[in-house]
Amino acid sequence: MEDNIFNSNQDVTTIDVEDSIKASYLDYSMSVIIGRALPDARDGLKPVHRRILYAMNDLGVGSRSPYKKSARIVGDVIGKYHPHGDTAVYDALVRMAQSFSMRVPAVDGQGNFGSVDGDNAAAMRYTEARMTVLAEELLKDLDKDTVDFIPNYDDSMVEPDVLPARVPNLLLNGSSGIAVGMATNIPPHSLDELVDGLLVLLDDKDATLEDIMVHIKGPDFPTGGIIFGKKGIMEAYRTGRGRIKLRAKTHIEKKQNKDVIVVDELPYQVNKSKLHSDIAELVKEKQIEGISEVRDESDRDGIRLVIELKRDAMSDIVLNNLFKSTQMEVTFGVIMLAINNKEPKIFSLIELLRLFLNHRKTVIIRRTIFDLQKAKARAHILEGLKIALDNIDDVIALIKTSADTANARDGLMSKFGLSELQSNAILDMRLSKLTGLEREKLEAELKEILELINTLDAILKSEELIEAIIKDELLEIKSKFKCPRITEIIDDYDDIDVEDLIPNENMVVTITHRGYIKRVPSKSYEKQKRGGKGKVAVTTYDDDFIESFFTCMSHDTLMFVTDRGQLYWLKVYKIPEGSRTAKGKAVANLINLQPDEKIKAIIPTTDFSKNKSLAFFTKNGLVKRTNLSEYQNIRSIGIKAINLDENDELVTVVIATSDYDEKVVDDPDIIVENELEESGFDALEEVIDSEIEAISQLEESQIEHILESIDELPESSDEKMLFVVTKKGMCIKFPLSKVRQIGRVARGVTAIRFKEEGDEVVGAVVIENDTQEILSVSQKGIGKRTTADEYRLQSRGGKGVICMKLTSKTKDLVGVVMVDESMDLMALTSSGKMIRVDMQTIRKAGRNTSGVIVVNVGSDEVVSIARCPKEESDDQDMDIIDDDFIAEQMAKIEEVE
Repeated sequence: MEDNIFNSNQDVTTIDVEDSIKASYLDYSMSVIIGRALPDARDGLKPVHRRILYAMNDLGVGSRSPYKKSARIVGDVIGKYHPHGDTAVYDALVRMAQSFSMRVPAVDGQGNFGSVDGDNAAAMRYTEARMTVLAEELLKDLDKDTVDFIPNYDDSMVEPDVLPARVPNLLLNGSSGIAVGMATNIPPHSLDELVDGLLVLLDDKDATLEDIMVHIKGPDFPTGGIIFGKKGIMEAYRTGRGRIKLRAKTHIEKKQNKDVIVVDELPYQVNKSKLHSDIAELVKEKQIEGISEVRDESDRDGIRLVIELKRDAMSDIVLNNLFKSTQMEVTFGVIMLAINNKEPKIFSLIELLRLFLNHRKTVIIRRTIFDLQKAKARAHILEGLKIALDNIDDVIALIKTSADTANARDGLMSKFGLSELQSNAILDMRLSKLTGLEREKLEAELKEILELINTLDAILKSEELIEAIIKDELLEIKSKFKCPRITEIIDDYDDIDVEDLIPNENMVVTITHRGYIKRVPSKSYEKQKRGGKGKVAVTTYDDDFIESFFTCMSHDTLMFVTDRGQLYWLKVYKIPEGSRTAKGKAVANLINLQPDEKIKAIIPTTDFSKNKSLAFFTKNGLVKRTNLSEYQNIRSIGIKAINLDENDELVTVVIATSDYDEKVVDDPDIIVENELEESGFDALEEVIDSEIEAISQLEESQIEHILESIDELPESSDEKMLFVVTKKGMCIKFPLSKVRQIGRVARGVTAIRFKEEGDEVVGAVVIENDTQEILSVSQKGIGKRTTADEYRLQSRGGKGVICMKLTSKTKDLVGVVMVDESMDLMALTSSGKMIRVDMQTIRKAGRNTSGVIVVNVGSDEVVSIARCPKEESDDQDMDIIDDDFIAEQMAKIEEVE
């Protein structure tokens, strides 16, 4: 027979596990919400803080009492009221004693109670504490039945459910806490302003938030600082939620022709020591330039964090970089969540003020009732004593003839109509009360008590009198606690745009194969004569090389397109500036790249205008155009820019500007139509191949006659064109309008078809008109300038025409740029050299030619080209090339051709 762990007479109840867990978790959640993490809207205290103050009151450690060991206070709290760990209680006690955490501390601590540097308080056995005057005001009238008392955790004692709180502590000292599914973060305020706001609300029940904010201007943090803008404050006060920008207060000093930034006040809850180390780390990593030294000179007189600048550094720029990059500027998220009637709720400012006033009304009414009952009891006794004094002889005779006290009490009650309390008071009266002076005192006290009773009765019957008492108490509090504002509020906040403080200079941005990026002022590269040897542009690691470079302005926005089709953007000035030979900074530290994600194209732009579009060109000859405005608002994780085929990759991306309004094609049917248009080329190609065989048999004059008779595509001088070149020297020119704008994640359409196997697209540009010139450069530094009208306009998707005549001495084509004689050409070699050449020195040549030596690379090869603004050069840079040099170069040209 199997053993059964349950006896047959036991009552076994079957429950659902899911229901049991749900009920248990709800109980736990409510316990945390009501009993631990959130403050009461009336006294602004969490249970642990209330219990600490009540235990200190029981111990008699008031503001004028000797200090008591913190361990003794914590022991009383956890032994009588708070059944949790001693560390949690001590931490709460410590925070109430920190002047940098509380606007007006509730605990007066003696010993090490922590610091703004994040230092921990000393162990509780070493520190001592007592209540401050503020804590006494929170507890005042507690003994007059002003609040309800509830049993403690083991029902052996009672504790107050809430404190009487003559001070609006919730708004005065604020509160922060995280419960289950909710959190609170209430900022501290100035007591003077809170009292003024409460008085306004008492005088005008319909006062608006604007009326209140004339007096309560905003949060007032114990560490000072500067609040920028009232928009966040207004939002927080109106809805209970808002974001407030808080900034450190600084001033500038001069020291030996250098600026020195001195931080005088920190944002609330910012760790000074960590801020110091963070600034030093940013300076070390060169994320913030212009700082020579950071040191902490703080002492007992206050905070003084000194930041010495270099001689050429602008204090405004450095300061704003510090605000952007460190906790010298923080955002305080306001959530005015508190407990009311055992329920958590987010309150507006006026709601919290009214809750406090209603709490004070309740306290005053209960206190008045308590005082009235006490006064009536005393008046009752005094009336009995007066009756006894008026009949003193009869009273004495009755007492003398009585057998015992009970007999005398009964006799007094029956003969003079006295109550038992009055009779007991007469029997307890001393003989000294029978003197004439004592009789007068008794009558005066009775009169005074009766007047007090009338006053208390009047208070209970008049709400105006109750409000008048509240006003008097608030004014008394204001005079007792001088609490002027220490946090400055600047009315109009405009985000300081660092761009306004950073010079908009020409920059050369380089990025290596391993993803190291840097920017260098273009003036660092001196212009050289055609055929120059160049300068080292970057020092790379042994297994690294420069993959791409381009020129832009420091205020431009860089768009990074990766191999996964994602697009990110970054301001140029946020890229660390380095020397010509610096390795740069990993781009993964500047944008949020995913693991193994590689940047394929970087596009600079000055704006995101709707008449601009991004044209994507892939290695396999595809082109896709998308409106630039679709990439304007980008999240930190980037957005999808293009869908790439498995064996395809991005070659370049250019910005094209339209002179007319275009509609973005999002209709799937239209996109499919584009794909069908592509398939038509396959059938057409078979026809063309058969015709080429016949044409090849014709003489050259016949071919020219045929070509002249062919109807060319209509060319418009106003329409922009796209120009695509391939590695094998082929190119195609077609109208921009032939590539319609489509959505971000579309695949694109064919731009060019390859004649040779292994060919691929290496570059593309936008042609504004046919009078412009195109500069093409090969791997061996051979290049030429050719007018755009020499390239026949074709339909998109054709095989194109020859762009450059390639030989073994030129090797493959590297890329193309549009000629602008106000700019220079930058050529980057595989060894990391960057060569700057004046475009005016490069000879013009026909379409089907090789060109001239633009860059003297020797055994090296050109891997990338780009345009850059002209350098402000000296006269020697503009010297005319001598005849010997021209003759030498012409001989080389003839040899190449």
